[in-house]
Amino acid sequence: QVQLVESGGGLVQAGGSLRLACTASTSAFSIKDMAWYRQAPGKQRDLVARITSGGSTNYADSVKDRFTISRDNAKNTVYLQMNSLKPEDTAVYYCNARGRHSDDPLREYGYWGQGTQVTVSS
Repeated sequence: QVQLVESGGGLVQAGGSLRLACTASTSAFSIKDMAWYRQAPGKQRDLVARITSGGSTNYADSVKDRFTISRDNAKNTVYLQMNSLKPEDTAVYYCNARGRHSDDPLREYGYWGQGTQVTVSS
């Protein structure tokens, strides 16, 4: 089993910054991709940013040039630096990790964190 623990959410004024962190507690699990998703009230959960084990990244158009995803493979931790925040960035942010267990190497598993609230006031 893999547990993801997020931190860093909170309330910030528009134009401000926040940094989210997510650490994966793993045992015999090789993490491939780590990502951040977000879900606003009444809306679906959407991808914000993803980073591969090799460091390749992709972002939602709405956050490009404002958000930066990074990861520390040694710590199984992914970060999301959010700058120039807007009220429309308000959502619950979820960490996601995909990879393979050593005892089931042919199957890919995905895990979610519990979510952290980000609220941007205007």
